[in-house]
Amino acid sequence: MTEEQNWAIRILEDGFGRVRESVERVVFGLSPAQLVEQPSPEANSAGWILWHLTRITDDHFAALAHTLRGAEAPSGRDFSMPPGQLWTSWRERFGTPYPEASTGFGHSPEDVAAFPKIEPQLLGDYQDAVYERAVEILRGISADDLGKVVDRRWDPPVTAAVRLVSILNDATQHVGQAAYVKGLLTSR
Repeated sequence: MTEEQNWAIRILEDGFGRVRESVERVVFGLSPAQLVEQPSPEANSAGWILWHLTRITDDHFAALAHTLRGAEAPSGRDFSMPPGQLWTSWRERFGTPYPEASTGFGHSPEDVAAFPKIEPQLLGDYQDAVYERAVEILRGISADDLGKVVDRRWDPPVTAAVRLVSILNDATQHVGQAAYVKGLLTSR
């Protein structure tokens, strides 16, 4: 890998590290009740948002790694759960009522309201585990890997580089949303 590509991976590591730190700041000081409190009936709770961003990161990094190891890139309407997700060992601790493959994408306000009341640190711990796995995957990516198509369900097909930026963009938006919800709840 060239020095420029090393820098690209380091920048991504730093970005995901900042998301991890931001998740810790959001959960710090929140009670389990505050974590699931929705600012309005149609709004997402801070806990659900943090779970969702971590599930997406877990799901997408697992799919990326699976494809880069030689699996066929998903195409058509294939939205099956990619192997290698950490969620399979965390799901029981969370006690979510959702199907195992659920990442929160497309959840209704009722689904959000069903997110369980958990200790906030559990979200931080899951985020830590997903971050460590993401860094492990990032450090194994070669220069050639960055240009490989990892998802054919979109037009144009998604490369590894585009997917990595997409995951980071999604995570930073959601952690900002969760911080905003925390601010609403703690300023009352």
